[in-house]
Amino acid sequence: MKHVVSFLILLINSSLIIGQVSFGEPERINSSWKFNKGDLEQAALESFDDSDWRTVDLPHDWSVEGPYSPHNASATGYLPGGIAWYRKNIGIPESRQDQKAYIYFEGIYRNGEVFINGKSLGMRPNGYISYLYDLTPFLKFGGKNTLAVRVDHSKSIDSRWYTGSGIYRDVYLIYSNPVHISQWGVFYQTKMKNKNTSLVNLETSITNTTAQLQTLTVKQELFDDEDQLVTSSSDELKVENGSSGTINQVLTVKKPSLWSVDNPKLYKLKTTVFNGQELIDKTTTRVGIRTLDFDSDKGFALNGDNMKVKGVCLHHDAGVLGSAVPEEVWKRRLINLKELGVNAICTSHNPQAPVLYDLCDELGLLVLNEAFDEWEFPKKKWVEGWNVGEPAFQGSYEFFEEWGETDLRDMVLRDRNHPSVFMWSIGNEVDYPNDPYSHPVLDEASIQQQHTRGFLPNQPNANRLGGIAKRLAAVVREHDPSRPVTAGLAGPVMSNKTDYPGALDVVGYNYTERRYDQDHEAYPNRVLYGSENRHDYEAWKAVRDNDYIFGQFLWTGINYLGEAFRWPSRGFTTGLLDLAGFVKPRGYYRKSLWTKEPMIYVGAYPAGRRGHGSLIDAPHLWNFEVGDTIRVVSYTNCGSAILYLNGEEIGHEKSRDEETGVIVWDVVYAPGNLEVTGLNNGEEMVSDNIETSRRPAAIEARLWNNKTVISGDVLQIEIQIVDENGKDVFLADNQITCNVEGPAKLLGLENSDHSDMGNYNDNRQRAYQGRMIAYIKAEDKGFVKVSFSSKWLKSDHVEFKIE
Repeated sequence: MKHVVSFLILLINSSLIIGQVSFGEPERINSSWKFNKGDLEQAALESFDDSDWRTVDLPHDWSVEGPYSPHNASATGYLPGGIAWYRKNIGIPESRQDQKAYIYFEGIYRNGEVFINGKSLGMRPNGYISYLYDLTPFLKFGGKNTLAVRVDHSKSIDSRWYTGSGIYRDVYLIYSNPVHISQWGVFYQTKMKNKNTSLVNLETSITNTTAQLQTLTVKQELFDDEDQLVTSSSDELKVENGSSGTINQVLTVKKPSLWSVDNPKLYKLKTTVFNGQELIDKTTTRVGIRTLDFDSDKGFALNGDNMKVKGVCLHHDAGVLGSAVPEEVWKRRLINLKELGVNAICTSHNPQAPVLYDLCDELGLLVLNEAFDEWEFPKKKWVEGWNVGEPAFQGSYEFFEEWGETDLRDMVLRDRNHPSVFMWSIGNEVDYPNDPYSHPVLDEASIQQQHTRGFLPNQPNANRLGGIAKRLAAVVREHDPSRPVTAGLAGPVMSNKTDYPGALDVVGYNYTERRYDQDHEAYPNRVLYGSENRHDYEAWKAVRDNDYIFGQFLWTGINYLGEAFRWPSRGFTTGLLDLAGFVKPRGYYRKSLWTKEPMIYVGAYPAGRRGHGSLIDAPHLWNFEVGDTIRVVSYTNCGSAILYLNGEEIGHEKSRDEETGVIVWDVVYAPGNLEVTGLNNGEEMVSDNIETSRRPAAIEARLWNNKTVISGDVLQIEIQIVDENGKDVFLADNQITCNVEGPAKLLGLENSDHSDMGNYNDNRQRAYQGRMIAYIKAEDKGFVKVSFSSKWLKSDHVEFKIE
């Protein structure tokens, strides 16, 4: 018997300009904060002298500034935590005295306590949650006000991956009428009247902070992407004094253009609130209309069309930038992933910055939005290297009982209006066998993910999982019944003995593909997918060849800091992209499996190197010792391929191996031009080649995105070392110096070398595999010249104008 879960949604993204702030007049206040590393008792006071503190712009991550040290924990990339303070003076005009003023933080990692004029507004321990405080009662209108934030990341081994430290996302000061749209106060769902008509059920919450009953008019207008009005509604709402009121409205959309991964169509919703004839609040949001269906036999359908979810898991750092990742950096990374065939991401294992969801809405990427990596008990956090030595047991479990349901609620409220978000995950591997939960079944059954074998009666009993999952699932369904609740199970053998899977609408399996068939038979109502998977061909074939498995999420999409190995090691290296966002060989391997447009890639390595990792990580390199036996590997979605060296066939026509998904030839090395050609039914479709390179001769610098540059933009300059013939030199590791002339500054040089534990705060860095990327922030109007030089190499530069 099959089980079907259907969801039909017309969803909105928050404001086009102001991220997640859904009311009032928000102003981003990221510039010129005072920062001090270390705890100071009087730092919240107005009278405190911060003149010798460093000036920084937000978002800011102090941990990534290092230094890297073997005395720090491998779990978080051998980078430090600590305690630090931020301060900023804000002038509040006297003309605002009859208004409300709020401060909104998109994220502070972690234990961010906020003060205004010495008064504590509160502390939020979860570093991934966005939150709002009312400043109004404590302000000096017409005068200077001191905003101070204490960030306590002294328990620095509190995660299995790199977190960063500080105010690492945007901050907004918001002015509003005392009667205004509630934060995250607009939400809607749809119901199809027929195949050509969508009924949009809108729910808008209004906050009334006055002492009087307010009679208001709430108007909703939906516009298409050409700013043509599609439909509208206007209705009256009465809101009692000192409370909030909710109005439900219905819009009818004829022949809606549906949001999809191939055509991410977005509308605009304009919400306005009137008190009589006076406009008192407004917000503009983006809208995507689409349907979701989950079937235990047929898998997943978007807008009625069955599809395979080709997903990747993503952590939130970007190498040298740490956790303070600009929008353009995410955009380049997501575009590169989508070109490889990726159509979904998982926010592993926490809510991410609002800009990431905005980009997924725009680009057409589904989002599995995940809340937690642990619940009431800690997981192991490795200190000396991944799975090495004795672990630490710090973590977010410390505040789960007090804050877990509130944090989950706020994640759902914040992100429920993104068309890209298609599932809510309440936990990742919280059922990891014996880390921490255990169960008698562990004495009976073999489980792929298991640190300590057998039942450990002194560990927490796994039966506790079901009750917690039911509680968390209820929170999600209360605030968004339009999407399924899911989780990634690490030990389904153990969890199947509990109520945990039954609390979920859709069940994810981590690295346990071998259980798909037997569990589909044993639990026919269970909707299944791979919530975390290796890159091997077998794992993909399990999805490809079974309708009831609707997709997989690879670990990972991009290399990341943390979960590092023994020193020296900055982080984990299984991404399709490296730390600089360049496509790795395994990215092209995945492209051969996940795309239809003809493609081919050729790589090579010494034939003696073994292991599946070598097969899917063959570098674009043709520089070896003459006479050596070299394994040439091709990744292609063509039916077959032929290998040529200097125009002569050296590898006969072959098709992809059904055990590995690749084509392999072992050949004797000779220098020159190695070329592989892909064929479909004998017709040449596409080719790729590598040429033997000479010594490094020059630097080539290229601006990634040629667009109009304004102050605050972050530009990405891709740097490649080439030989005298302009060929890429894969083996080059020359030290490159970056100099910036004009109103811009260097944020960092990222070479993607995980074993390079040196200084990333200066303007010099060694190339790795012949390349790196430079991040440049535009600061003011004017012309900028960014130059790159290295001893013995011809230099290069990039010029641009800041408007």
